[in-house]
Amino acid sequence: MSRPGLRPVLRWLLAVFYGLAGVLHIVIPAPFLTIMPPWVPAPEAVVLLTGVAEIAGAAGLVQPWSAALRRWAGWGLAAYALCVWPANINHFMMDMARESGGLGLAYHIPRMIAQPAIIWFAVWVSRDG
Repeated sequence: MSRPGLRPVLRWLLAVFYGLAGVLHIVIPAPFLTIMPPWVPAPEAVVLLTGVAEIAGAAGLVQPWSAALRRWAGWGLAAYALCVWPANINHFMMDMARESGGLGLAYHIPRMIAQPAIIWFAVWVSRDG
């Protein structure tokens, strides 16, 4: 019996992360609405649709029938992470403008650095191996 590689395990971890985040976007949208850039139209619909996209991407990553679908899910989640980056930047700027500093640089700097890694990671875990 062969043991599974690291990539499938990390694929499942990312799918769980995105699946839970998707459910939170749908069930508790308020925190996501508060960090939405003001130029985004129909923010409630956008938060709902991002939740659906996260759940669909998570399901696509772990479905067992099609390696091609897994790769598309990975690319979709990578594109999703790129598209929501402005909300993370907006959150950073809003917090830094607060007298309290909000979550502070100890949260926001690693979060900004992590976003490109998350984008790469979604593509990497979606590949076979």
